[in-house]
Amino acid sequence: MSLNFNRHCIYDWLRLYDEGGYSALESISAPGAKELITPELDNGLKASILNKTPVDFGYDTYLWTCPILVELLKKEFNVIVGESTVRLHLHQLGLSSQKPAYHDWDRNEREIEFFLDKKFTSIQRLAEKIGTDIVFEDESGIGIMTRYGKTWGLRGETPIVNCTTKRGGYNVLSVVTATGKMQYSIKEGNINGEIFIEFMKHLIDKLPAVRVLNPDLSQTL
Repeated sequence: MSLNFNRHCIYDWLRLYDEGGYSALESISAPGAKELITPELDNGLKASILNKTPVDFGYDTYLWTCPILVELLKKEFNVIVGESTVRLHLHQLGLSSQKPAYHDWDRNEREIEFFLDKKFTSIQRLAEKIGTDIVFEDESGIGIMTRYGKTWGLRGETPIVNCTTKRGGYNVLSVVTATGKMQYSIKEGNINGEIFIEFMKHLIDKLPAVRVLNPDLSQTL
């Protein structure tokens, strides 16, 4: 009793010794509880993170988080685990939480390549010919869904998130020259043709070296 075990333990030890000798008396680690997240479930979880977004499962964000994955495991597979368990499995799968890059659904790589290789070189020749600057114009605003935070992806590789680029709220028209000069205008609501033309007129007044070129460059060159 002083060693905190009863005589039934001795009988068990004697039985084990009779059946297998001293080796049968060696301590054996307890097997522990059955794993809730199986290797098959791990592979499915990894595939979902790398190939889909939470939007595909009814959430209103494009970014994977541990709380969302905990909910997803419970809803889709009836597996109840904590955030720390999910985080451990994600690290074991070679994933890490990172700030992603965003790609527009409507992005056309062939059009981008054509512009850089063909059209922009024509614009450069024209700008040199008439002695003017080239400005790079962009419009930005508050998106329908926020783009703050991190998501999970392969360690060492920036995750790519496909998302909507529709705009709402305040919008900004801005231009920047190769020398770093910048002009911008903030408008509430959508930007239409009239607002854009007004901004161009203001731009010409502020940057005298800038001229409005004929958009049909084939008529100018």
